[in-house]
Amino acid sequence: MDNYLIQLRRAWAQQDGETLANLLSLRQHPYLPANLEQCMTKAMEYMPPPFDDLVLCHLKTMSTYSTGEDVAVIYANHSTSVQSLVKILQLQKEENWMLPVMFSMCLELRLLAIKAEKAKKNKIVKPGENLEKCAECLLSCFRICAADSRSSEDDTKKWGMLTLVNQLFKVYFKINKLHLCKPLIRAIDSCAYKDQFSLAQQITYKFFVGRKAMFDSDYKGADDYLTFAFQHCHKKSKKNKRLILTYLLPVKMLLGYMPKYSLLRKYNLMEFKDLVEAVKKGDIRSLEETMSKLESFLINAGIYLIVEKLKLIAYRNLFKKVHLALNTHQIEIQSLLCALQIYGRSDIDMDETECLVSNLIFDGKIKGYISHQHKKLVISKQNPFPRLSSLI
Repeated sequence: MDNYLIQLRRAWAQQDGETLANLLSLRQHPYLPANLEQCMTKAMEYMPPPFDDLVLCHLKTMSTYSTGEDVAVIYANHSTSVQSLVKILQLQKEENWMLPVMFSMCLELRLLAIKAEKAKKNKIVKPGENLEKCAECLLSCFRICAADSRSSEDDTKKWGMLTLVNQLFKVYFKINKLHLCKPLIRAIDSCAYKDQFSLAQQITYKFFVGRKAMFDSDYKGADDYLTFAFQHCHKKSKKNKRLILTYLLPVKMLLGYMPKYSLLRKYNLMEFKDLVEAVKKGDIRSLEETMSKLESFLINAGIYLIVEKLKLIAYRNLFKKVHLALNTHQIEIQSLLCALQIYGRSDIDMDETECLVSNLIFDGKIKGYISHQHKKLVISKQNPFPRLSSLI
C-alpha cells in the first residue's frame, strides 16, 4: 500500500490529530499520488469509514491542486472535504482529537475562497459568493463545537470555538457583513473557557471585536479590546502591533489621548503625525489637507469615517484656545467665527457656527449654553472643557 496511505491510516488509528492535520494539509503536505485512481481504490479498501470518504475527497483536491487547476475548482473540492470532515466530527462523541485537522482545513478553505474571489476566470460568480459559502462551512464546524456540552473539559470540542470564530470574523470583515459577528461574540462571551483559549487566539479575537466596537461607535469598548490586543501581542510581532495601532490610535484620539511622536516613529505610523498636530491645535485647514493627502491610506485601513469624527475634537480644541486667549466665560460667537475662518473654514457663517457650538454642547464637549439674544457662548466657570475621556 502507498506509504502516504499507510501514514494516514496509522495517524487515524492512533488518534494523532496533529500528524493527521499535517498529512491532510494542502500547504504542509502537497502530496500527489503517481496513480490517482489506484490510490483512491486502495483508500476505499484500506481506510475505515467514515475516514475513507475524507481521504477520497482530499486526494481529489490534491490532484487538482498539484496539476494547477482553476482555483475555483480546487476550492470547490476542498469545500467537499470540509463537509466530509463535518460528518466525522458529528459522529465523534466525547472526543476532540480531530480539532487540529479542523483548524488546518478550515484555514485553507478560507485562503482558497479568497484566491477564488480574486481569480480572473471566476468572474461569473457574484462578488463575495465564494466567501459566503466558505462561511457556511465554517459555521457548520462551529455549531458542532458550540453544541458539545456533555463532554469533559479535556475532551470537549468547545476548545475549537474561538479559532473558528476568528476565521469567521476574517470572512465577515472581508465581505462587510459585520452584523453577523454579533451572535458569535455572544457565544464566546457565554463560553466557560473564554479566558483559557490560547493567547494568540484571544489577541486575534480582541482585535476584531475591538474593530467592530469602533465601527459601532463604542469607543470605550474598542479601546479596551484593542489595548488588550496591543499589550499582549508579542513585542517582536511589530507588523501586527502596527496593524492594531492603526485602529487603536484614532480611538485613543477620540477619547482625548494623543499619541506621542516616539510611538508613531517606532511603529512607522508617521501618517498620524500631522493628524495629531492638527487636532491638538484645532487647525481645521491642516486637518482637512492631511486627510485629503492620506485618503487612500485611511480608506484602505477602513478608518476614514472614524478620523472624520476627529474634526469635532479639533473644533473643541480651537474654541478652548479662544477661551484661554480671551480669558472670559462669555465668548462672542463672532470671535469663534473669526477663529474658524482663520483656521480653514472661510465659508462658514454665524448660523453654522452656532450650530457647531450647539453640537459640542450637546455632546458634552463644552459645558455651557448659547445666549442667542446676545450672540454669546456662556461657558461654565468650572471645567468648561471637560476631559474627553470623561465623556464616554
